[in-house]
Amino acid sequence: MNDVETAATSSTSSTELNFIVERRFRAGNGLLAGVELRALVFDVFGTVVDWRSGVIREASALAAERGWSRDWAVFADAWRGRYAPSMDRVRHGVQPWTNLDGLHRASLDELLEEFSLAADEADRSRLVHAWHRLDPWPDSVAGLTRLKRRFTIAPLSNGNVSLLVEMARRAGLPWDLVLSAELVRAYKPDPATYLSAPTLLDLHPEQIMMVAAHLDDLAAARSHGLRTAYVRRPYEWGPDQQAPEPGPDDTLDHIVDSITELADWLAV
Repeated sequence: MNDVETAATSSTSSTELNFIVERRFRAGNGLLAGVELRALVFDVFGTVVDWRSGVIREASALAAERGWSRDWAVFADAWRGRYAPSMDRVRHGVQPWTNLDGLHRASLDELLEEFSLAADEADRSRLVHAWHRLDPWPDSVAGLTRLKRRFTIAPLSNGNVSLLVEMARRAGLPWDLVLSAELVRAYKPDPATYLSAPTLLDLHPEQIMMVAAHLDDLAAARSHGLRTAYVRRPYEWGPDQQAPEPGPDDTLDHIVDSITELADWLAV
């Protein structure tokens, strides 16, 4: 499954262990091998947190107060379904830069009309901020905490900074810093978003690993020189779903079923 062999030097104590991923990486006109991994950046929605259950929970709680009766799983899926198209409008210049809270709000306004729900401003704001209150997957905090011992860890997300900070504080996500598309005003898969990580961390792209549950995200990251780890999240879209399996064209450094398994692989 992997295109790399992992090697470690252990001439000193385990706490001083340097992990070197032996791989050939094309950079400009040359090939680099044995480059030290220094940082891991993570997709957030679906990879680190369970967006679907959180949105269903928050919408159901508000509905109980308002006397609404709808299929909130369908509502959550429909809202998420507007995620990529809304960002594409920004990426293609159809509308000016708008952060994810703003895009979520515009999509929500459409959905409320579609679902025939009369929500006031306070209700709409509460629902938009449901995306700030998502729960982590059971392995996320433990895995991130372990990885943080050796590597710089950060989200690399389309979420806006305030969303990611509030989410981290509530969920206990131990980020070293927050990297957001908002910082470069460009949504993934724009190159500027991926390249913001090595630029801001003062590292080479090959010193950073992108971790995500979405193969298209990883393919884009790899095309800009980042290493890649795929985390299977079969329940992202509900309990009866399966995680997509990488195909022959998906080049990945590693495939895991949890962030704790990734920490195992990196011997943290």
